[in-house]
Amino acid sequence: MPQDALGSKSSGKKRAGGVPRVRSHTDAELQYYRDQDHDIILPASFRARLHDLFLHIEKEFEALYTENLALSGPSSQKVKAANKLRVQTSKIVSSFKNDSVSCRMVREYVGHRDGVWDVAVSRGGTPVIATASADQTACIWGIDGGRNLLQYTGHSGSVNSVKFHPSQDLILSASGDHSAHIWQAAITPDQLRVHSSEDEVDGSDREDEDDGGGIGGGGRLSDGGGAASLRTPLRELTGHTSVVIAADWLPGGDQAITAAWDRTANLYDAHTGELLSQLIGHDQELTHCCSHPMQRLVVTASKDTTFRLWDFREPIHSVSVFQGHTESVTSVSFTREDKVVSGSDDRSVKVWDVKNMRSPLATIRLDSPVNRLAVSSTNVIAIPHDNRHVRLYDLSGNRLARLPRSNRQCHRRMVCSVAWGDDSLGARCNLFTAGFDRVVYGWNINSFKEGKD
Repeated sequence: MPQDALGSKSSGKKRAGGVPRVRSHTDAELQYYRDQDHDIILPASFRARLHDLFLHIEKEFEALYTENLALSGPSSQKVKAANKLRVQTSKIVSSFKNDSVSCRMVREYVGHRDGVWDVAVSRGGTPVIATASADQTACIWGIDGGRNLLQYTGHSGSVNSVKFHPSQDLILSASGDHSAHIWQAAITPDQLRVHSSEDEVDGSDREDEDDGGGIGGGGRLSDGGGAASLRTPLRELTGHTSVVIAADWLPGGDQAITAAWDRTANLYDAHTGELLSQLIGHDQELTHCCSHPMQRLVVTASKDTTFRLWDFREPIHSVSVFQGHTESVTSVSFTREDKVVSGSDDRSVKVWDVKNMRSPLATIRLDSPVNRLAVSSTNVIAIPHDNRHVRLYDLSGNRLARLPRSNRQCHRRMVCSVAWGDDSLGARCNLFTAGFDRVVYGWNINSFKEGKD
């Protein structure tokens, strides 16, 4: 969870930079073998994959055993339990299937001095990404060059989210200083050429630094100390009394929505900064907000285990409350097909139809809390986890891939956010992952089916 202006974490998860990372069973077992100096023939990537599979099998069969104990009940319960057993068995079998997409890490973006809470990709034109960090800055990076081109220092608290304007060179950032800022983000072609590079990342020589904040080694790309600096915003959006955790542009970019820990969401005029409406109803702190790409619809997520759909298509807006999770809803995102995807600390992701949201169309059960997910233009859900993994699923709930963690090309702390790139940018990276290890990675994700066309 992003920080407030004083750098303190929200209640719940321990994510401070000084807290030792929680190692998975796989890491612990591999370290045991290294300490014992055993001669191991299998490559590390194979061993890690086997450990993951066996741990998954163990968990699934524990669930199967629990279901078997319930088979002694009435006959109707037996049939229901038998159906569940078949579903669980199919999940085990599917875990052995090869991934249907290829995932290759291409770029590292290094330079932030604290965890990176959010990452966003420009919506056309200039191939750049933006990042929001607990170090109280937001940065713009060239996608292919991997260099820090512009650093925004106008906030006095942790920067918790960033969003590019739909059509202009503007960025909307939300902060722990109780405000959101709109600032100029124009990057010239000359800046991109000066900072361009054709070197790709080779993680084999990466330094073994747990904080991931160093610069240099193994083809790593850093800010190089040449980034331009900007401190004054074009517009400051005020009115919240606590941390502003997220913000987004409404279609067209004339209005902006913010979500805050004061349990409200605010709607602003982006040209004047005027507060147009305050959305009240959540019982606990808000965690995220997202706007529909084409319609005046907004979803807000909260620690109260609900998310709300706000409809601004009519002069008097309406709201619908959806209770599909058992713990804090950490992320909500629209798809291009009028669906909403929600992620939660209850270790699940659910897909909903906007027109009929009484029950989810699909439920994805996972092994770790979910952070800020993203849905691609081809309807692939990228899911970042507390346990440092990123998994890819389709809207039907079918697993497509997990981003590789071999050769130490991976996040070393929780993955806070992911963002898909626009194919029109022509960049080699089309997925970006931001972590509390201070690093952002650029990935090339390619469907095997697409590769054959």
